[in-house]
Amino acid sequence: MRAIIVGVNTGLNPARFKYQIEELEGLVEAAEGVVLGKVYQKRESPDPAYYIGRGKVNEIKQLVEGIGADTVVFNVNLSPVQISNLSQEINAQILDRTDLILQIFFKRAKTKQAKLQVELAYLQHQLPRVYNQKGKELSRIGGGMKTKGAGEKLGEIKTRAIKDRINKIKKELKEIEKQKKQQRKTREDNPNILNVALVGYTNAGKSSLLNRLTKRDTYISDQLFATLDTKTSFIHFPDINKRVIITDTVGFVEDMPQEIMDAFMTTLKETEEADLILHVIDISDDNWMLKKQTVEDVLKKLKLEEKPVINVMNKVDKVIPSQEYLEPDESENTITVSATKGWNIDKLFDILKKYAIKKGEEYGKLRIL
Repeated sequence: MRAIIVGVNTGLNPARFKYQIEELEGLVEAAEGVVLGKVYQKRESPDPAYYIGRGKVNEIKQLVEGIGADTVVFNVNLSPVQISNLSQEINAQILDRTDLILQIFFKRAKTKQAKLQVELAYLQHQLPRVYNQKGKELSRIGGGMKTKGAGEKLGEIKTRAIKDRINKIKKELKEIEKQKKQQRKTREDNPNILNVALVGYTNAGKSSLLNRLTKRDTYISDQLFATLDTKTSFIHFPDINKRVIITDTVGFVEDMPQEIMDAFMTTLKETEEADLILHVIDISDDNWMLKKQTVEDVLKKLKLEEKPVINVMNKVDKVIPSQEYLEPDESENTITVSATKGWNIDKLFDILKKYAIKKGEEYGKLRIL
């Protein structure tokens, strides 16, 4: 992918807009692409036909031809009409933000469940666009007052095929969820097992932390959405006869597309039924507070804000030169660590132990009642 980024600012402050563009660059890189150029436009409201102005469309067209780009990526989500119009004017693939994220997901999905979830998200995103593809052009041929044009029929066939496939995928995911639910139920009913979910903004270091805590080999890369598939592993504390089951979940990004949220809901069920949530935060990121808020907003959408959450401030080794400079955490719900260096991991183990013991005690009280 040889991409041109198109950044449209419809009211963001300069710092927030810069952060958004930087994230888009990271997404292009995660899709194994390279950014050749950037085009910006400030607008009060999107143009209905192109989102950007007609003059800017011509500028992008010339830039694509001049530098040999094959893809134009927008930092916003485009309507089916806008995608169609831009594709007719510019000799390059037109992607909006959701398209780009879905491309990354297609490349990264490994398990059957993840592949089905990505396909579901893709189909749900594509469904409104069916009539704005070739079918719309075909419908102009022979379309009369009382007859359906060829394009309309083609559109109906495509729509029906997509809807049938969506229904089939949903049934398959339902079966997978049924099996996983039974597994979770077994864990929930066991007072000696603490269920922990890792959540966080993509690239916050969740896989590194899972690896450090459980000595498990997981794929780790300094990229957005490096891993998609849910990974589960455990820690055994023989001295208290407890186990901690830790599940990694898909990373979040700002304004996570609804199609992806819907498709990955079965994965996020792991978070819903966890006893404890570890919110992993990249403390070395200049925008960590914004990203922390994004994840908290998603947890609120999932109605999980009442669950106990430990904020794990990760990658502190990028901020200070050695562990000696670590200061005590002011809040009992926050711990500063370095998953790669192992700093403060022993204290995180102590926190997990405490919650494991607490679950056993609460289970015992319920049995007495």
